[in-house]
Amino acid sequence: MDVVDTQTESFNKQLAEFINGSPTPFHAVANMTILLREAGFQSLSESEEWTVKQGEKYFVTRNGSSIIAFVAGSEDLAESGIRMAGAHTDSPCLMVKPQPEMLNNNYFQLGVEVYGGALLNPWFDRDLSLAGRLVYSDVSGQLKQKLINFDEAIAIIPSLAIHLDRTANNDRTINAQTDIPPILMQADKKADFRELLGGRFLAEGEKVLDYELCFYDVQGAATVGLNKEFFAAARLDNLLSCFVATQALINADTSCTSVLVCNDHEEVGSVSSVGADGPFLASVVDRLCNDLCSDAGASNKARVLDGSLLISCDNAHAVHPNFAAKHEVGHTPVLNGGPVIKVNSNQRYATNGVTASLFRQLCAEVDVPVQSFVTRTDLGCGSTIGPVTAAKLGIPTLDVGIPQLAMHSCRELTGTLDPERLSRVLTAFFNRPGRLQVAVSDNS
Repeated sequence: MDVVDTQTESFNKQLAEFINGSPTPFHAVANMTILLREAGFQSLSESEEWTVKQGEKYFVTRNGSSIIAFVAGSEDLAESGIRMAGAHTDSPCLMVKPQPEMLNNNYFQLGVEVYGGALLNPWFDRDLSLAGRLVYSDVSGQLKQKLINFDEAIAIIPSLAIHLDRTANNDRTINAQTDIPPILMQADKKADFRELLGGRFLAEGEKVLDYELCFYDVQGAATVGLNKEFFAAARLDNLLSCFVATQALINADTSCTSVLVCNDHEEVGSVSSVGADGPFLASVVDRLCNDLCSDAGASNKARVLDGSLLISCDNAHAVHPNFAAKHEVGHTPVLNGGPVIKVNSNQRYATNGVTASLFRQLCAEVDVPVQSFVTRTDLGCGSTIGPVTAAKLGIPTLDVGIPQLAMHSCRELTGTLDPERLSRVLTAFFNRPGRLQVAVSDNS
């Protein structure tokens, strides 16, 4: 393995701070806006007219949980196309139900709903906190919202002792309704959860009306391994890609138009107003075409997208040394082996031979190794925002990701070298001049 240099250590330290401070998609987007503002990006509102100027940098959010940032390039958009990177802000978790209060044997618990395809076993015996968004009315009755974070361990889901379940190590299954409600405290009577939230986070006279809150593991990101070659953290899928792509966009020059899109709701299918299957990105692309194409015309958008490329960044399955047979032979990505091109002929990933070749070329230009993944034919394959976005926009797309272990656990693992490597590749991608096309062969 290559030696971890000072630049990589600094990158991973910033990555750890970002992940630790982003327990929910709302917090992730808020922290991304801070990074972008500090780098000179200007805030836009969807409800207002835009005047996008070449050479300037902008961002716009929707619902506080999805964000699109872009550099308005100096080149004519119809001639240069768009360099686009995508990721998602959400991760599998335990969401608090609307009327969650439970009192069992003098234990106050909250009912939770499993969000996404969470691996549930690792949630037991962890120190859990709670974060998300509150909607409340102030003393005048006006509706407002705010992000909250208990920022300390307030709950736990204890395992059932082996003495009471002798088959636990052989065939125990988890009932998501009855087995995972977290314990918050001991109590003689059922508390009102909204009142608890108001007492903790609101001023007198303000009232909690609703919320979107999830539990998270308070253990922070850490570098582990005898040689410090591993990076462990919650929500690596997919906050790692959000941070990596944000840093790449910040480091991009202003000659080409570059776009970063980070959608919410990928883990549950992307079908929402803020998801990849919604209209958010298409509306921003329309506005860019109107402002950055020199000639007005309905054909401009088609010309722009024909010369564009989307790199969908979502982590990939590294080979697990204890379960190597779960991987297709010859497609066993390893941690610190470089970013992974993800392929699926059934279009669960959007990669094709042309888009994969462009990415391989980019990696070679910045001296970054590249790996490939395809799932075993007898196993199902996950998906990403890549195929959804490709279908919505008609943009050439490929799916890539940093290899990781323990995907969808409440604590995941990747290599220390790969995050900075992918950011370097994406920066080169954003700065690559000319239309992103492969010449058509003459087959006559």
